[in-house]
Amino acid sequence: MALQFEAFCAEGLVPGWSLLVQGHTDAGEDKFEINFLSEAGDIAFHIKPRFSSATMVGNNFQAGRWGQEEVSSVFPLTLGEPFEMEVSSDSQHFHVHAQEHKVMQFAHRHRPLAAVTRVQVLSDHRLAQVELARRGLSWGDRGY
Repeated sequence: MALQFEAFCAEGLVPGWSLLVQGHTDAGEDKFEINFLSEAGDIAFHIKPRFSSATMVGNNFQAGRWGQEEVSSVFPLTLGEPFEMEVSSDSQHFHVHAQEHKVMQFAHRHRPLAAVTRVQVLSDHRLAQVELARRGLSWGDRGY
């Protein structure tokens, strides 16, 4: 898979950061993933659509080991069609939306959150836009 996007944020990417990815899925294999990485190189959150099984898989990679996969069968993506995915976070979870449907809520397994400083988008699909933005959080905001 080709690295399509990478961003670094010294003060940490969570909570409050949102990643929006828009593109077009090419017919073929499952070649798309998003990784939120720590300063130490651990993957605090890995999200991968699996078109072959119509599932969205979330996980983390810490201390040289993958954690327990979380699988969502909410899968509004279609091969050969344009897509939009957004990953955002609050103080407790990563939230994943695709085509305006909530597909996953993944509890933070990596602490401290401020150590999550990089995001990568790896894909062989055509990406039209990738946007990383800080969202304001209010006291009443518990995520989505």
